[in-house]
Amino acid sequence: MGKQQSMGKCNLCGEIVGRAAMTRHLAACCQPEASGLLRVSKQRPPAPSFHLAIEGRNSGAYWMHVALPLTAPLSKLDDFLRDTWLECCGHLSAFEIGAKRYASEPTDEEMSMGARLSEVLEVGMKFFYEYDYGSTTALVLKVVALLEQGMPKGAVELLARNEAPQVSCQRCSIQPATQICTECAWNGKGWLCEACAVAHECGDDMCLPVVNSPRVGVCGYTG
Repeated sequence: MGKQQSMGKCNLCGEIVGRAAMTRHLAACCQPEASGLLRVSKQRPPAPSFHLAIEGRNSGAYWMHVALPLTAPLSKLDDFLRDTWLECCGHLSAFEIGAKRYASEPTDEEMSMGARLSEVLEVGMKFFYEYDYGSTTALVLKVVALLEQGMPKGAVELLARNEAPQVSCQRCSIQPATQICTECAWNGKGWLCEACAVAHECGDDMCLPVVNSPRVGVCGYTG
């Protein structure tokens, strides 16, 4: 059986699109003539924006596309990633762009996240992000395009996001997994349905909910 294709929802038009086709789909959907789908208002006129594609560095089933104004600081993107995918215990985070590192709490060798996107990014560039230096969740980001019409100034727009992967319980192989044991998460025994989580040898108090995030099953992340 072939590998199941990862699907995602375009938040601009509502269409369900495969991961490989989403970039091309958004290139059309983000055009100004596409019914004004990007959120523009008289109070916040549109600003040129970067279209970013983001995925888990070791978990490509989790991905999303976002648009941010070129004038936004890296801290704005950091906040968005935390709020959408990552935040659990206020851990430190950092972007790695070229040979430079931009951190939430920079050391003497690191740069501040106050740098604007327009100062550090360009179309076609790939860069990296880490949240939590202990139990790290790592992401890969790519600057897909420059949206001339862009987003309302200061806004961050979630353009598209993967549909939650469907994982079967690794104990009964029948029901969908809804819990993940933090001790057994990656040994082939940790993804469990509700009933099997109760009977699991580690105890259901070791379980976290299955969520649509590359941080699923890590630290205290519950979505």
